[in-house]
Amino acid sequence: MRLETDVERVRLETAEPFGISRGTTTGTQNVVVRIGDGEHVGLGAAAPSTRYGETAATVETVLPDLLAVVEDVADPHAIDAVHAGMDRVVRRNPAAKAAVDVALHDLAAKRVGLPLYRHLGLGTDGVTSSYTVSLADAETMADRARAATDAGYEVLKVKLGAGDGADRDRFDAVRAAAPGATVRVDANEAWTPKQAVRNAAWLADGDVEFLEQPVPASDPEGLRQVYEHAPLPVAVDESCEVASDVPQVADRADVVVVKLMKCGGVRPALEAIHAARAHGLEVMLGCMLETNAAIAAGAHLVPLLDYADLDGSLLLASDPYDGVPMPNGTLEPTTFDRPGTGARPATNGDG
Repeated sequence: MRLETDVERVRLETAEPFGISRGTTTGTQNVVVRIGDGEHVGLGAAAPSTRYGETAATVETVLPDLLAVVEDVADPHAIDAVHAGMDRVVRRNPAAKAAVDVALHDLAAKRVGLPLYRHLGLGTDGVTSSYTVSLADAETMADRARAATDAGYEVLKVKLGAGDGADRDRFDAVRAAAPGATVRVDANEAWTPKQAVRNAAWLADGDVEFLEQPVPASDPEGLRQVYEHAPLPVAVDESCEVASDVPQVADRADVVVVKLMKCGGVRPALEAIHAARAHGLEVMLGCMLETNAAIAAGAHLVPLLDYADLDGSLLLASDPYDGVPMPNGTLEPTTFDRPGTGARPATNGDG
């Protein structure tokens, strides 16, 4: 079968400055991949992160080799064979591989006329995604939390870890602005183990659901210290990139955060989810700042999840692609009625 491929870099602005402990950005770049069979076109995208050694430029550099594998395999349903070939020609580059993987999953599901979750044989259980309150001053974060809950989002992910001693003021302002919301906190590796344990005490008093990546991934013993002494469940993101990392965190975490962009796509994400389950861990699917061309595929995995953090496209000023329905953060597979991932060029004029 002859497959046609196309690559396009898209520049995306955030709706407002997006801050985490490692810095603040007002925009990002995704690389969109299209793979067609002459009748259907599969859509995917890479949302690279320098944290994992990728940029839009590195994605564009390796994509010709990855797409050459797709053309050699010449079967959009042979996704395992494509992954094996991609791993032979490029060692890491997970976001670039994810773009290819997502486009192939979209194309394969379209070819059989099924939404991706049904093509994967998954159930219909839904989950509610969190909405991120990014790092800023306390007043700004309170305003963001209030706006999110006023818009109907009931689960907030609060970014902390500024290093200026004001994290508690920020959290207290957010909690006062959104007293009824479910709140999760993400420090993005910013704290020492002692700081994390100390901060977890007042976060627990503020009814936080769990604490994500409190210490650097380079400090596994520090993570264990937090896990053993903090009065909150601990989720790991940067400490667990792929399925083979799960055994190393299984005795020092409660929740594994899986991301298509750090593991390489839908197929590796399924492996990571099943590895986490095999070790008795809960699972959250997260994302980067992503267009719907990337994030829509992850939404189809919600029947396998305990938690979701799939708001990346909602944080953009505009998205050239529409995705799956997510009113107020609610993801219900039974509403994903389009074949494939559901991603498509935007029809609202924003793109």
